[in-house]
Amino acid sequence: MVKKRIGNPWMPADEFSRSLPRGLGLNLLVPEIEPMRVFCQDVLGGGIIYADPDFCVADLAGSILVLHADHTYRDHPMSGVVGGAGIRGLGAEIRLYGADPDAIELRAREAGHTILSGSADKPHGLRETHIIGPDGYIFVPSKAI
Repeated sequence: MVKKRIGNPWMPADEFSRSLPRGLGLNLLVPEIEPMRVFCQDVLGGGIIYADPDFCVADLAGSILVLHADHTYRDHPMSGVVGGAGIRGLGAEIRLYGADPDAIELRAREAGHTILSGSADKPHGLRETHIIGPDGYIFVPSKAI
């Protein structure tokens, strides 16, 4: 694994892994951590638990999102999957239930992100918006109507 981080992380990897709650986890591979960290914090309103040039842990609407920089996956079997990928996450929506779609859409517009669909009430009972985040991942903040 290639690392750009200088020094030690905030906790050993095995300790962090044991601290994760039971349930679904989401890891995203990104070319660089910083643009997605800023998006998670400033646009989606998430809390950043830890971030360095290799790795980031964010709390988004009570769920953990883990970001890994591409360079940390050079020796990983997935390196060939994302290597050279122009747009990532095709066909997937990263949904943030209980998040205010109107406020997040406004922050996304102000930050220059592409809005696929503006905030609207949907027949399935959610108000939601679709936002393209850094590296092409689609985020869907939504809340019950």
